Amino acid sequence: MKISQLMLFGVFFIGISSIEAQEKTSLTLGEAVQMAWEKSNEVTLANTKVNTKKYELKSVKNNQYPDLKISGQYQRLTKASIDLPNQGESAELGSPDRAMLGMANLSLPIFAGFKIQNSIDAYDNLYEAESANAAKTKEDVALKAITYYTALYKAQKTLDVLNENQKSAKQRVTDFTELEKNGIIPRNDLLKAQLLVSKTQLSIDEANNNINNINFYLTTLLKLDPSVKIEVNEEDFFSLKTSNSIASDAVALESRKDLQAIRLQGKASEANVKIAKAGYYPSISLLGGYTALDLKDIITVKYAMNFGIGLSYDLSGILKNNVHVKEAESRALEVKNTEAIMTDRIKVEVQKSIEDYDLAINQSVVYEEALQQAAENYRLVKDKFDNGLSDTNDLVEADVEHLNAKIQTALSKATIIQKYYELLSVSGQLSQSFNLSKI
Repeated sequence: MKISQLMLFGVFFIGISSIEAQEKTSLTLGEAVQMAWEKSNEVTLANTKVNTKKYELKSVKNNQYPDLKISGQYQRLTKASIDLPNQGESAELGSPDRAMLGMANLSLPIFAGFKIQNSIDAYDNLYEAESANAAKTKEDVALKAITYYTALYKAQKTLDVLNENQKSAKQRVTDFTELEKNGIIPRNDLLKAQLLVSKTQLSIDEANNNINNINFYLTTLLKLDPSVKIEVNEEDFFSLKTSNSIASDAVALESRKDLQAIRLQGKASEANVKIAKAGYYPSISLLGGYTALDLKDIITVKYAMNFGIGLSYDLSGILKNNVHVKEAESRALEVKNTEAIMTDRIKVEVQKSIEDYDLAINQSVVYEEALQQAAENYRLVKDKFDNGLSDTNDLVEADVEHLNAKIQTALSKATIIQKYYELLSVSGQLSQSFNLSKI
């Protein structure tokens, strides 16, 4: 049994030593969020989509400016025959060997059924909607970083408590070994103490596995080397003053970026309805041009300028356009229904987050009381055991309950912080809270 204990301790020591040998990086919660914003692929993609919408908006705005086209031709002619019937048979013309033609045309839209301005309004709202979606993505990434960070803290804190408890459990095995040798306690009691060490070691191994997995998730999100071991800042879970007074349906419905995006998409869809109705109107534009022609030895035209008004009216499109209008109106109705669904969902999310946050606070109080009770219970059972008034089962059970109480108490503070930030997230104020803190 001693050999197996030494081997188990050796494996444990080697594992801890290898972890210590790896590079460690200390990060605060705010720093982790900022790194996620700067390096996350999701945020980068969201910002790229915003830029795409910005360029689309600029492209649509260009439609309100005049179109200017310039064209020119130079051609070599071979044995060209020029016939001018109105000049009579006596007219003698040369045979030109080249021809040059230059043209410049200008077209300025004056009226297109308000299509141009409504297109600008539609794309402007789509650009703003994409910006709101990017802001929501930023909040989602921040919440992901917070979730990983708090999970890593919980795993590390659990490991600390387990390692501390393992020391006392191993010392108990040492003490019981001597007592068993002297015939003071039965071997069964020693086996129970050794079993507790083994179970605690299994929990330690599981905690190490959780730390490695969560650490990998977080380093991947922050674009750090996977070999880096992140050390969380414990003060982040005790120095922040939290409150749920900022959370309400009204605040969430005003601040949620995804809801803002839907509302802006609704405005864009209304503009698209007006764009579809533009098909009922004619298009009017101001036209201008300049032409120059040189047919060698035959004709030369210079300063041939023209200007006027162009009218275009698709009469058959008037009958067909009704379908496009109905389609645009249906899409606008889809967006409006989506907004209604999201509004109800946000209200549910806010209410649930408030309840979860209050529950975390209440549970923390209970865990604190349970820790005091478990500690006192273990002390009393230990005294009885030392005086022969309690058996090993009672002692081990009291030790396990004390261990669980210490773990739950340590984790409850982190749970409060996590639920607080989740509450900020569903209220649409998570990014704002980090920006205001100037982390």
